[in-house]
Amino acid sequence: MAKILSFCKDFVVIFVCALLLSLVIKTFLIDNRLIPTSSMVPTVPTNGRILVNRLIYDFGEPKFQDIVVFEPTETTKIEVGRDDDMLKRVIGLPGDVVQVLDAQLYVNGQAIDEPYLAEQMTYEFGPVTVPEDSVLLLGDNRNVSFDAHMWSNPFVPMENVKGKAFFLYWPTSQFGFLN
Repeated sequence: MAKILSFCKDFVVIFVCALLLSLVIKTFLIDNRLIPTSSMVPTVPTNGRILVNRLIYDFGEPKFQDIVVFEPTETTKIEVGRDDDMLKRVIGLPGDVVQVLDAQLYVNGQAIDEPYLAEQMTYEFGPVTVPEDSVLLLGDNRNVSFDAHMWSNPFVPMENVKGKAFFLYWPTSQFGFLN
């Protein structure tokens, strides 16, 4: 009987520790997300599952072409018709001048190579200058992505950026690190 009680006690302790550890990891370090839209195709397929580093931007700022999870602004929530977090790519940093002209992205007058795009852009946008403490975000499936080129305010405050997407674990056919 003593062995059974000892086993039960050990099991409960291990279970509680594992539960607390998983809660700490999910709350502060790494989150997983289901991406229900096609706005980041082909990088992240519709219904793809990703891991997000929640801690990275506590120690630095987003970098150009990072894929980030963010909370949309109140205006964007109304325009999109939902208030869940979104996933897009950082295209403009504070002070950058961003423009889409003749199917080409320009940042500060330089044409940007974007091998991750689903197809060439069929719209024009900007030029706009990204304000301090904000970023400009676009999806990789630009022509169907409801992103900065369609929002009435194309800028997302840095404080709304929740983390960097770094790993795709579903579907397994595309399993691997995001870039």
